[in-house]
Amino acid sequence: MNKNTNFLYSHTESKVMSSIIIDNNFKGYSLEELNIPDHYRPYLKNILIPNGLIIDRIEKLAKTIHDDYSGKKLHIICVLKGGDRIFADLNKMLDSLNVAKKSIPITYDFIRTSSYIDNKSSGVVNLMGKLDDLQDRHVLIVEDIIDTGRTLKKLTEEIKKLNPKSLKILALLSKRISKKSSINANYLGFSIPDEFVVGYCLDYNEHFRDLKHICVLNDLGKAEFKK
Repeated sequence: MNKNTNFLYSHTESKVMSSIIIDNNFKGYSLEELNIPDHYRPYLKNILIPNGLIIDRIEKLAKTIHDDYSGKKLHIICVLKGGDRIFADLNKMLDSLNVAKKSIPITYDFIRTSSYIDNKSSGVVNLMGKLDDLQDRHVLIVEDIIDTGRTLKKLTEEIKKLNPKSLKILALLSKRISKKSSINANYLGFSIPDEFVVGYCLDYNEHFRDLKHICVLNDLGKAEFKK
């Protein structure tokens, strides 16, 4: 395996639970070490987070969420398209916990957002879709990645107008960048370096969503699939 694995993990306490930090010095796993579709191989720099680690981390998040919302009704808002995969896996794990433990009622909502042009945030956030009545509901937003935080900030502002009883955020990834809003996730999977990542439903101009690992896009990939 990669000799840089000693740089992979450290932990930081958030408002709810610790997150896994992928160090800036971590060089990722070689494309030869894990299964990557041949048609994507030329466009990827490395594998940053293998699928098995993603799934295990979501399972831990699901257990914490299930405990935190015990005795309450939970309303999950999935942010499309990038949040689709984590939402699906999280939902399956919550379903399993509802069988194994005291069950919690869960309802769902979906909203689509867009702010990227190629690999850069456009600075303009578009929200597409109408949210259900959230009055007095315990709301959990499920997001794929927090980058600048502008999209999530606008979404939370709109949700707060609907008077939920509580509002928390789950994000699979948070990118460490200098220009970032103050918004943070209550439940965070991984803190990652400032790299453009794809896979596990994260895309580059609608490509790479079907990759099961989270990978770093290389310069050839950015050029090949540029709009």
